[in-house]
Amino acid sequence: MRLWSWLLMAAALMLAGTPLAGAKAGAVQVRDARLWTAPDHTRVVFDLSGRADYRVFRLHRPERVVVDIGHARLSTDVTRLANASHKDPVLAAIRHGRPKPGLLRLVLDVKEHVRPRSFLLKPMHGKPWRLVVDLMREAGRKQPVVTASQVRARKVITIAVDAGHGGEDPGAIGPHGVKEKDVTLAVARRLARAINRRPGMRAVLIRKGDYFVPLGRRVQLARQAHADLMISIHADSVRKRNVAGASVYTLSEKGASDHVAAMLARKENASDAIGGVMPGEVQDPLVNRILADLIKRDSLDSARLLADEMLRHIRRVGPIKYGTPKHARFVVLGAPEIPSVLVELDYISNPRRERLLKSRRHQDKLARALLEASESFLRREGRLPSPSRAEAAAAKAAPRS
Repeated sequence: MRLWSWLLMAAALMLAGTPLAGAKAGAVQVRDARLWTAPDHTRVVFDLSGRADYRVFRLHRPERVVVDIGHARLSTDVTRLANASHKDPVLAAIRHGRPKPGLLRLVLDVKEHVRPRSFLLKPMHGKPWRLVVDLMREAGRKQPVVTASQVRARKVITIAVDAGHGGEDPGAIGPHGVKEKDVTLAVARRLARAINRRPGMRAVLIRKGDYFVPLGRRVQLARQAHADLMISIHADSVRKRNVAGASVYTLSEKGASDHVAAMLARKENASDAIGGVMPGEVQDPLVNRILADLIKRDSLDSARLLADEMLRHIRRVGPIKYGTPKHARFVVLGAPEIPSVLVELDYISNPRRERLLKSRRHQDKLARALLEASESFLRREGRLPSPSRAEAAAAKAAPRS
């Protein structure tokens, strides 16, 4: 039995992930560990003091994923992560040991068959070297995709609601520690609930919890849902703490409308590098050539009309930074056949606006403004009938999200 186990381990080592050249001088420290739960995988992230040699493989009976890190030592309590994993559907426990001198072994006990994948992230935006281990669940556990014929049969308007950032990517962080990823998810959930209360409309949340979704994957999910609209929700940040106001952006056909839009697009498009995307993870030719022949002029024009409505309604909730929509090459808006907008709700770097963005009451107001803007746009497009007086009164009296 021992010989068979040894042979299994040897075979797994031969088939393991690609090792990277590690630092020669001194031991690499594993300084922290975090867990993120997504619908189709669980992500475990280890903070490292430097680049490291590593190898990831899986063993069976019982199911487990092994992470070997060469010339490394553990300087954090991984049992803390294990204790936090009891609600996770994949990770059962985490153990560590030293099978031989100089080798740190981390064993991830899992509750089901998983397909591990791993990669290193270089230091950036204040984050250290990170080793990312994704425990990919079986494809059969994914939620069924609604087909185009089913959507047409239901005659339902589908709105993709995209909460920016998530997981390893917190987005902007306010002076009092409020994270953009938390604000965007809170507003997105409120907006989705409000949409689902409207007859003939349904919402699809692109991100349902605190986990990272690559930008290209967000576009794919909107397409798979056959979305009629897509609203990507964010909160801006600058060094000057007195700057306030919302702004709305659309996909650019040629380039950014100005340097402000260009800078914001670069910042938002960097989300993949911060949150952690495995090279080649998202292979979507429509995303890779955002502005190829598939772009339809009327769809881009529709997106700008939607952006105008967004500004008109958000103005009733708070200040507006830019009175007209701006445009740039945002990857998350890379489905030109779907009218899509990126909404910066406000400046989280402003302490007063940060407090408001954290307020549930203010989040409700923002969600209502986004919903009403969407409805107004759909009516202008002839895709949604005007409400009767009774329906309008009922909507006005509806309880807040």
